[in-house]
Amino acid sequence: MIALTRFRISAYVQSHRVYQALIPILVLLAIIYANRAPVGSEAAALADSAVLIIPVLAWATRSLLDTEPDEQRAISATTAGTRTRELTGGLLAALAVNTIFATLALACGLLMGLEAGPTTDVLFAVTILHVLAALAGLALGALTSRVILPSPALSIMALLFGYLAMLLISITPAYWLTVPVTAWLKAAGSGALPSDLPALGAISLAWCVAGLAWYAWLRRSRP
Repeated sequence: MIALTRFRISAYVQSHRVYQALIPILVLLAIIYANRAPVGSEAAALADSAVLIIPVLAWATRSLLDTEPDEQRAISATTAGTRTRELTGGLLAALAVNTIFATLALACGLLMGLEAGPTTDVLFAVTILHVLAALAGLALGALTSRVILPSPALSIMALLFGYLAMLLISITPAYWLTVPVTAWLKAAGSGALPSDLPALGAISLAWCVAGLAWYAWLRRSRP
């Protein structure tokens, strides 16, 4: 399974699909941190990057999982021994790529986007947000990959509308019905992110796990 994970990451990089995610992330970071965030707004600025990179991470996941042709995916499942290992190998590869991109976004913010460094509790909170962003992108991208939605048009629409649903639903009092990305921003802007993180993090993690479990269940009947 580890060999399969490395194989998929290598195929993703060598196919140059990696640039489809890397370039938009760099553009987003350039826009977000065009002006350094003033002292006291470190949490808000870094939370912005965590929220805004989610659709790009979802696109990266989708692209990585779609790099492998359907026939090769069947061969990979046979080689790995079980379809579960093939599925897990793909998700691990996508998670590794998302983690690298999320780390890049956080590092750029810390090194170039702030007038002053964040406090320890804020740094911990925004680091968790970027981890959750990587997981949210993983779940959304997997659920819109070719093996689930064969139509490219429907796949792209589902990815975009899925992210918009996260934004819109998390504005409402029923923010717990999705990954509450807008609630992340509200908490960061009000200075309450460290104290609100346990609740927001638990909701976010639960929905990411549910999304990945749904993907695994859907894959049971797919080649």
